[in-house]
Amino acid sequence: MSSLKLTKKLVNVAMGRETADIVIRNGVWVSVQTGEFIPNTDIAIIDGHIAFVGKNASHTVSKDTIIIDAQGKYLVPGLLDGHMHIESGMVTVTEFVRAVAKRGTTGIFADPHEIANVFGIKGVKLMVDEAAEQPIHVWVQMPSCVPSAPGFETPGSEITPDDVAEAMQWDGIIGLGEVMDFPGVFNASDKMMAEIAAARDAGKVIGGHYPNLDLGRDFHGYVAAGIEDDHEGTRPEDAIARVRQGMKSMLRYGSAWHDVESQVDAILKHKLDSRRFILCTDDSHVETLVEDGHMDRVLRHALDVGLPPMIALQMMTINTAEHFGLSREIGMIAPGRWADVLIVDDLTDFSPKMVIAKGQVIAQNGEMTIELPKIEYPEWVRKSVHLGHKLEAQDFAILTESSSDASVTANVIGVIENQAPTKHLKIEVKPKDGQVHVDIEKDLAKLALVERHKGTGSVITGLVSGFGFTEQCGIASTFAHDSHHMIVTGTNEEYMALAANKLAEVGGGQVVIKDGEVIGLVELEIAGLMSREEASIVAKKAASVLAGFEACGCTLNSPNMQFSLLSLVVIPELRISDLGLVDVSKFEFVPIIE
Repeated sequence: MSSLKLTKKLVNVAMGRETADIVIRNGVWVSVQTGEFIPNTDIAIIDGHIAFVGKNASHTVSKDTIIIDAQGKYLVPGLLDGHMHIESGMVTVTEFVRAVAKRGTTGIFADPHEIANVFGIKGVKLMVDEAAEQPIHVWVQMPSCVPSAPGFETPGSEITPDDVAEAMQWDGIIGLGEVMDFPGVFNASDKMMAEIAAARDAGKVIGGHYPNLDLGRDFHGYVAAGIEDDHEGTRPEDAIARVRQGMKSMLRYGSAWHDVESQVDAILKHKLDSRRFILCTDDSHVETLVEDGHMDRVLRHALDVGLPPMIALQMMTINTAEHFGLSREIGMIAPGRWADVLIVDDLTDFSPKMVIAKGQVIAQNGEMTIELPKIEYPEWVRKSVHLGHKLEAQDFAILTESSSDASVTANVIGVIENQAPTKHLKIEVKPKDGQVHVDIEKDLAKLALVERHKGTGSVITGLVSGFGFTEQCGIASTFAHDSHHMIVTGTNEEYMALAANKLAEVGGGQVVIKDGEVIGLVELEIAGLMSREEASIVAKKAASVLAGFEACGCTLNSPNMQFSLLSLVVIPELRISDLGLVDVSKFEFVPIIE
């Protein structure tokens, strides 16, 4: 429908000259635009949009109007996730929507840089096309850093400035995805400057990713490029610095990254304007989505850590909409906007009784009430795991040049529970027969990166500490940020090889081998990242992987999420890539054994 026809209809319904498709009666209007809770409110909806919000909408009603009695419940704007990666949920766009829309999420801003690392711009276009078919709003940010750190990893494909400029003209592209190559930005690399300029010229929002704890000159150089938001803060001073510099601080609460509580004092204690803050998830594991929720989960957590309900809701509705230049369309219950309305009993125990998105009832009492689109996926996206050869135990050997068995110093990745950063550990190890072996008593396991895009046969093996493995096991995943090669860990090289070969057999996913047997497996055939099955089914399979970690002795929260980040060479301190071990604080390669 043209803007002219829609505008005329909205005016005519508001005036009573035409009647509404739907009228919601007698609710408490959560007016995030004014910070008020207004009782006895009606909403009139026509052609998916809100025409009238007020005390009495009876003048918009005819015999054909559908009447919904809110019975004094809250009328809440649909929840928005301002930064997230659909692929982290291990399901397709459609199945992600099926999982989260019934819980009150009516809009997501997705950066598909996972699939972009595997298939480049054609992978992004695949996601954009599927997003356009959804009953809720799915906007896509064009990935900016593929690879995330040029020269330090090899992706399956690359995104160029020309790709970015092209995508900025596509329907459904809302901005430039998180700019992870922060050294490239403050060093004014040609690639980063060109991509940022392409987004700016198109009038699109430029997303940020600055995980460095140094808020000095490098940070100021990063901000000067026009980066408009950031979700990598972990301390109050991170949030404060960002909003003072004109950015929006995105506080994330995903499956493994819990950074709301650690930064919320920027609002509660330092009294910064909460309208400069946004709540998001970044990465939500499928089991989290199914068992605990999505933005409804974030809201409950935000309230638990002290944010008032109105402020928390603003941080996932109007603040997000305004940030992306969409407040004329979404983010509040007001005339002219899409009718994205949640009917909710209790704001503190948030669980929508009804979800209306784009003017239609899509869910009631936690169940979808509409059919979702049927998507066919091309063969090329389902065939993405290419190993150079069948792997064997010796592929994971760590050899030393020393002819003696004297102790040597190893650079070891240290896992930090519930945080994306890692520690750069230096641990004395004692080789045997010219090789460094695992040491369960010292919590030392093998960690390897297996090239899986070009079939080169390359395997880089190092050491990791923090998983707490106590059993003989091997674990592998084709979900390995950001280049998404195959990452493998374990305490037994034979089982590590079995795990890697199993994923090659099933086309990607995550698997746990213990005592030579598969005890956990989730198949992810779409780019080695996503499953076409419903989230509830994928969650059960993913739960078997989590149970497998536990059976191997690991007690970390969401260990598979932390496992998948150990190859992300843009977050300090130490990571592994297909090219070697990377000191991210210095952006230089370091040897596994010194």
